[in-house]
Amino acid sequence: MKNIFITGVAGFIGSNLAMTMLQQGYTVSGIDNFDAFYDPAIKRKAAAKLEIYPAFKLFEGDIRDRKTLDQIFESSRPDLIIHLAARAGVRPSIEQPELYYDVNVSGTLTLLEAMRKAGLKDMLFASSSSVYGNNEKTPFHEDDTVDNPISPYAATKKSGELLCYTYHHLYKFNIWCLRFFTVYGPGQRPEMAIQQFGNKIASEQPITLFGDGTSRRDYTFVEDIVAGITASAEKLKGYEIINLGNSKTISLIDLVQNIEKVLGKKAKIVWQPKQPGDVEITFADISKAKKLLSYKPDYPVIKGLKKMFEKQGM
Repeated sequence: MKNIFITGVAGFIGSNLAMTMLQQGYTVSGIDNFDAFYDPAIKRKAAAKLEIYPAFKLFEGDIRDRKTLDQIFESSRPDLIIHLAARAGVRPSIEQPELYYDVNVSGTLTLLEAMRKAGLKDMLFASSSSVYGNNEKTPFHEDDTVDNPISPYAATKKSGELLCYTYHHLYKFNIWCLRFFTVYGPGQRPEMAIQQFGNKIASEQPITLFGDGTSRRDYTFVEDIVAGITASAEKLKGYEIINLGNSKTISLIDLVQNIEKVLGKKAKIVWQPKQPGDVEITFADISKAKKLLSYKPDYPVIKGLKKMFEKQGM
């Protein structure tokens, strides 16, 4: 399986994944619509680094455009589709639920239908830890009930998993749904907590924290996520749901203190009430990933933060 097609290829995870797979000898193509959700220049810069490789091909377009997908699959015939493209973010999904449904659910369905028409049957789907909602049992296991999402974004990711299972059942697609847990690292989207906190603390601007600082997240360095994806690409068979996380949690206030330590600067904190849609904790049970993929996260938070900020020149 050497010919890979990545949706959202110029995004944070997509560009890191594509670079790794190119360096490992894969032929990689991908699609991105360079949406203005954040500065498209960031993704253009990431794409330019990929286009140096002769084995890479970029298609500019939207996963909701069936004609574009049909043309791409007819010409490139990938062995595997890695579906990362999505409208991301819990809080903005509450403000724009129709858009999130259109991109994340209708877009996924359009992609699956284009695959069916082209006779392509292998896909890795990027799901999210947000599907667990405020699950009281920790760590979160793939067999836990995920019928109570607390944001439109989470609901769209659960819907994507259901569509993937339907196509596995009806058309014998091989699809694994990979639930990512709060991915961070060099090139992370600018509105994400670690990137935003790092930039503001470095420039001595105030940061805003929501809630009381005790909420906890399972922050996962992008290289660990990429390792989980590439291992899945080689093992893919049937239908599975797999957590990819660090399997360690850190509170919001401890995260800020770690960033302060790495940057050598003190944060100026503005406290605000908890935001709708925010969960209290994310915490991955990664026993299944260890068993199926020999997955072993290599980056505790402090190590990941150091590498991220060093690579960004901070």
